[in-house]
Amino acid sequence: MSLFTHELRLQQLIFWRNREAAFFTFFLPVIFFLIFGAVYGDAHIKDGATTVKGSWFLEAGMIGYGVAATCFAGLGISMVVRRESGVLKRIRSTPQPAPTYLSGVLVSTFVVFLIEAVLIIAIGRLLFSVPLPRQFFSLLAVLALGAVAFAAMGLGITGFVRSAEGSSAVINAVYLPMAIISGTFFNPNNYPGFLKAIANVLPLTHYTKLTRDVMIHHQHLWSDPGAVGVVALWGVVGLVAALRRFRWQPVEAT
Repeated sequence: MSLFTHELRLQQLIFWRNREAAFFTFFLPVIFFLIFGAVYGDAHIKDGATTVKGSWFLEAGMIGYGVAATCFAGLGISMVVRRESGVLKRIRSTPQPAPTYLSGVLVSTFVVFLIEAVLIIAIGRLLFSVPLPRQFFSLLAVLALGAVAFAAMGLGITGFVRSAEGSSAVINAVYLPMAIISGTFFNPNNYPGFLKAIANVLPLTHYTKLTRDVMIHHQHLWSDPGAVGVVALWGVVGLVAALRRFRWQPVEAT
């Protein structure tokens, strides 16, 4: 068994044994889908030039919420906690290469998000009769784009959080308002002007739009290069922040 495979298996075991992390990052988007789908799943919502059922609109939105919860918030919080508890410092002092450890963490996060997305699509089909996406490869591409971009932002934000105790508060203060404003639950076209202006610069707004274009309107990922560019740009910003500010040593000890 290679070092990477061993690390990936270990990271999966760590994630699923942490019930709190599994609930808030994996199951919460699924639960929200079930609740809001029951509330307004049969209603009709205007999405661009067309009108779609609320359950269709919500399914793609919950995948957007899931990428923020799993690859941004979940990853960011867990890495801060590991850093401040000395886990990253101890990992760094072992013979295991740092890229192998980080690759195992990141791929494990991507696997969790992929399982979550498949589960949401399955629930949408079985309980709310949401049609299956037709553009399979574009769906995989949009899931990969979101996972990579938001994981980069998740690693990047760790450099701005100084304590394990404050990690949840700081990161949730970023991702929860973003999830609401970005239209994962509701159509942002009905927002006041100032909220629309904020939503238009958030990566999750454009990622959710891409997801809906692929899943609901059966378009290819490259049909909206502007949205792809915004998500990718935020991913680059996160990567630069991670390269400059990511630390293996506890910050509070320095």
